[in-house]
Amino acid sequence: MNSSSSSYNVSSLFIVDSASAAAAKNVTVLAVGIIINYINATLIHTFRKHQIFVTNPRYILFIHLVVNDMIQLTMSISMFVISYVFFQVNIFLCCLLLILAIFTTLNTPINLAVMAVECYIAVCFPLRHAELCTVKRTYVLIACVWALSSVAVIPEFLFLLATQPVMVFYSTTYCVAQVLYRNPVSSQKREVTYMICFSGVWLTLVCTYFKIFFAARAANSADGNKKKARNTILLHGFQLLLCMLTYLDPAAIRLFMLLLPKYYHHMNFVWYVVVHILPRLISPILYGLRDKTFKQYLKKYLLCTIRPGITPH
Repeated sequence: MNSSSSSYNVSSLFIVDSASAAAAKNVTVLAVGIIINYINATLIHTFRKHQIFVTNPRYILFIHLVVNDMIQLTMSISMFVISYVFFQVNIFLCCLLLILAIFTTLNTPINLAVMAVECYIAVCFPLRHAELCTVKRTYVLIACVWALSSVAVIPEFLFLLATQPVMVFYSTTYCVAQVLYRNPVSSQKREVTYMICFSGVWLTLVCTYFKIFFAARAANSADGNKKKARNTILLHGFQLLLCMLTYLDPAAIRLFMLLLPKYYHHMNFVWYVVVHILPRLISPILYGLRDKTFKQYLKKYLLCTIRPGITPH
């Protein structure tokens, strides 16, 4: 999916980039990736250190999204660097990287939908929120998210195992989904799965947003919590929109080649950073900075300082 398609782009860049340009791009990607993963790791550390977050379903879902983003970003950058350093990799290793990349890419929109529903219950049914949104049910939902993603990922890998001789997995290839999963039926099934997934998530986000909006109007109130909930769901929609940009990779490549053939590989790199790397920063901003409770505890870990007056719960 996004990581695989980006690897395809990088394979093309490998041919035309000079050694200095290749080094600069890899250093840039690694530096940005390390910074984002450091921020995300700090979020996870903050979550684990304080009971107020561990027992709150909203923060559990958020941390699952952060962990998912870390895995996705690590896989994407690994495939990026590998495509420059080794160009071709062992097919079995490529399968593992692609499986993790596709798993985590599909998990993101489904997790966003679950978070939107939790937000809707908290605002529209505050008295039943503690009953409906328990820690146990939250972890069950997270397991369901991975199970739903497996419907799109595992069958393709099993089909590959069934149709290819064992010796194929000892050979090397460009680590690209289009090369690895060549069967047209597999490709069509993947597209249908993505369409169903994103359509369902969009419908969930739109429904929860308007239900919260009308609940606020019915109460004739400028309740700050309801406003914040609406804004949060809008930001989830923006996250989802960025997720969907990954499907424009082939069109973007063709457009760059048509309009800027001389600089298309540089434009392609910028597209990769903007679409596949920078969106991983949205989750830390959404909860790490907008959420006052999380922000209060996050500062001391992010800056590696201990602030008096803040004690772990």
